[in-house]
Amino acid sequence: MNLIVKTFPHLTTPELYEILKVRSQIFVVEQNCAYQDIDGQDQESLHLFFQEEGHVLAYLRAFLKEPGVVQMGRVLTVTHGQGLGKKLLASGIKEIKTHFQPRQIVIEAQCYAIGFYEKVGFVECSEEFLEDGIPHVKMVLPL
Repeated sequence: MNLIVKTFPHLTTPELYEILKVRSQIFVVEQNCAYQDIDGQDQESLHLFFQEEGHVLAYLRAFLKEPGVVQMGRVLTVTHGQGLGKKLLASGIKEIKTHFQPRQIVIEAQCYAIGFYEKVGFVECSEEFLEDGIPHVKMVLPL
């Protein structure tokens, strides 16, 4: 399994296809949520993913939201309970620090995943809100 970190112009067509496939698999099919995944942010994002034999196993993207603030999102793992999410998050934070040198990372976390993000230092900074019919909260990781 390899960690791949690329900006949009450097993604290959097969990599982009696999990324969009797993994002649809997790966020549209598994979560039964029709929403606009292709939102115009991918072209400005840093894409991090674990890949094995051409298949994306875990993924996240990050982009500059405003000076000094990076938005992390689309965090997913294809399999659960094997520690891959923790490994992805740690790698993502490290690469975001290197690539952007931000003062903080923000995320709109699904409420069921709050504890996952708290383990690496994210703290809630909003009330619960619905995003595409799914409860979320905003969280921040000061750096």
